[in-house]
Amino acid sequence: MLLSSKGRASNTILHLNQMHDDFLWVEKYRPKTIEQCILPQNVKDTFTNFVQQGEIPNLLLSGTAGVGKTTIAKALCNELGADFYVINGSDEGRFLDTVRNQAKSFAATVSLTSSSKHKILIIDEADNTTPDVQLLLRASIEEFQKNCRFIFTCNFKNKIIEPLHSRTTVIDFNARGKIKQELAASFFERCRGILTAEDVPFSDKVVAEVVQKYYPDFRRTLNELQRYASSGSIDTGILAVLGDAKIDTLVDSMRNKKFNDVKKWVQQNLDSDPAAILRQMYDNLSTMMDGPSVAAAVLIIADYQYKSAFVADQEINLLACLTQLMMECNFN
Repeated sequence: MLLSSKGRASNTILHLNQMHDDFLWVEKYRPKTIEQCILPQNVKDTFTNFVQQGEIPNLLLSGTAGVGKTTIAKALCNELGADFYVINGSDEGRFLDTVRNQAKSFAATVSLTSSSKHKILIIDEADNTTPDVQLLLRASIEEFQKNCRFIFTCNFKNKIIEPLHSRTTVIDFNARGKIKQELAASFFERCRGILTAEDVPFSDKVVAEVVQKYYPDFRRTLNELQRYASSGSIDTGILAVLGDAKIDTLVDSMRNKKFNDVKKWVQQNLDSDPAAILRQMYDNLSTMMDGPSVAAAVLIIADYQYKSAFVADQEINLLACLTQLMMECNFN
């Protein structure tokens, strides 16, 4: 059978997408089932119960970036045999008309092939949608309740309007204490298995350092391991890269109000986690500033830590924070 040029183009795109997924470890090794997900057992049990019941309520999944909210949402849909569609709240999910059209075209129709009672619409990164989009989605929950269920994922549930909270079952993915340590250990073993499967020589000590630095962001951890693996192996040679950025030079530049030097420092330390840099600043405030400035600095750092979850450019956000600290605080 001959394909039209449009058909050939579609097949080419599908092939390229498959190649992309096979190349990226975070997609290639994304868990396909609930049991494969590395999450607190009580969370996994909740999702397993949904599958056993063959039914789910509308859900709000809350937790830090990269912990597996979207992964388990997709795994749940697959195990239920449900047709699902994903709208990214950071992209098309910010536009009212786009969400209205996509949500209605998916949720209003009945699936002829699904074995599930309902279709499922996943709104990923829902905390990055605008309030008017969230109000539209609240109305959609009620309009399409007979045919569709909604799963919202978010990093900050306080950015989700109350009418959505009240129409969803909230599941918190943040682990604490002993459970957090156990999950990190499980993810360390998962990383070892991936590196072995990819035939990448590695040092257990270095892999443990990577997991410790980026946990609980599993996505970031795998991306960093793949980046380091491009050199041929993961060994002690990358420990210098993994080390926290040294802020002594940065603080000197801020003390002397040298903006260009502060900007240069940020650009030279782009591989470092902005949250870790701000944490270092916070931990050393009492030795860098006088009393009143320490209090002001805590408020500034907290504000930019919050913004970092949804800004488009982390470099600009970090530089803006450091600039405000430099201009408004008195350094010793």
